[in-house]
Amino acid sequence: MNDRDEAAEQAPSDGPVADNPASNDAEANGAGTESDAGSGSGSPSTSATFTGETAEEQLDECAQLVEAISTERDDMRGVAQRVQADFENYKRRVEAQRAEQQNRAAEDLVQSLLEILDDCDLAAAHGADDVAPIANKLLSTLERQGLTKVDDTEVLFDPNLHEAVMSEEGDGDGEHTVSAVMRAGYQWRDRLLRPAMVKVRS
Repeated sequence: MNDRDEAAEQAPSDGPVADNPASNDAEANGAGTESDAGSGSGSPSTSATFTGETAEEQLDECAQLVEAISTERDDMRGVAQRVQADFENYKRRVEAQRAEQQNRAAEDLVQSLLEILDDCDLAAAHGADDVAPIANKLLSTLERQGLTKVDDTEVLFDPNLHEAVMSEEGDGDGEHTVSAVMRAGYQWRDRLLRPAMVKVRS
């Protein structure tokens, strides 16, 4: 072996080995990455806490909104129910007024026909037998509509139905009895059109 080969073999061991710049950069970058990871370890917890608070606030707002809508719905339902009740009452009043008007009109018509019935009764009492069938037919028609003739005798005197125009002595039992009807009275449904003129025995 010559001197040149010996120098080549001994050259690496003559001084310290220099640091590799690429290796140092990699290590530095690794340390920086670990440092960044360590320093950022609290960030997800903070973000999660902030998001949770926001969701809770949103839930509270939604609950308040639902409550407000429910209250408004209940108020509107109450208004609708009152309007419906008022309308039903109005319908009943209108129907009652219409029925009353119709009844009044019919009552006025019947009232005007009472004079004809009186004339028929008077004619029949004087022997006009041919008038009786017509009077009976008219009376039957009116009775089907609600007319009631008040002409019973031997019944107790009722001041709501009878008008005493004559009196006679009785057996002294203290009762007032209708002994004769001078003019018939009439009721139209639940109203007295006119009382019967009667003779009372007491």
